[in-house]
Amino acid sequence: MKIAVFPGSFDPITNAHVDIVARGQRLFDKIYVAIGRNSTKKGYFNHDERLAIIQEVFSTQQGAVVAAQFEGLTVDFCREVGAQYILRGMRSAGDFEFEKAIALNNAVLAPDIETVFLVSSSGLSHISSTIIREIIINGGDVSTLVPEAVVKAIVP
Repeated sequence: MKIAVFPGSFDPITNAHVDIVARGQRLFDKIYVAIGRNSTKKGYFNHDERLAIIQEVFSTQQGAVVAAQFEGLTVDFCREVGAQYILRGMRSAGDFEFEKAIALNNAVLAPDIETVFLVSSSGLSHISSTIIREIIINGGDVSTLVPEAVVKAIVP
């Protein structure tokens, strides 16, 4: 069974994230959408809210997509769940340099775990959680950028 971990803060999960997971399902039997817990970061949604949103977004996937949280190194979480792959999305050349550095370090820490990059689909590469948070905080409409579960969770 090919298992991947798609790690991130997912604050909030976006349509671009959902697209990466959907495309990743063609490659992997199971994908963990894994929220990395970072107690030093203050997010728009807390960790439990993010987990609930992700569970709702992928509720029809019947075990093929699993929402999870983890602390520590992504490669350690991969070992914990038996994942052989880390799935990452890339929007731009700038993302590539950052992601490449992380992938190379992960390869040193866990040579048995491969990082797989998927380039953002056309029309989604402009979407980032950081920008989404700013739009939400300033009262803008994000309904075309995020899943319905995120829109429902936004407190006016």
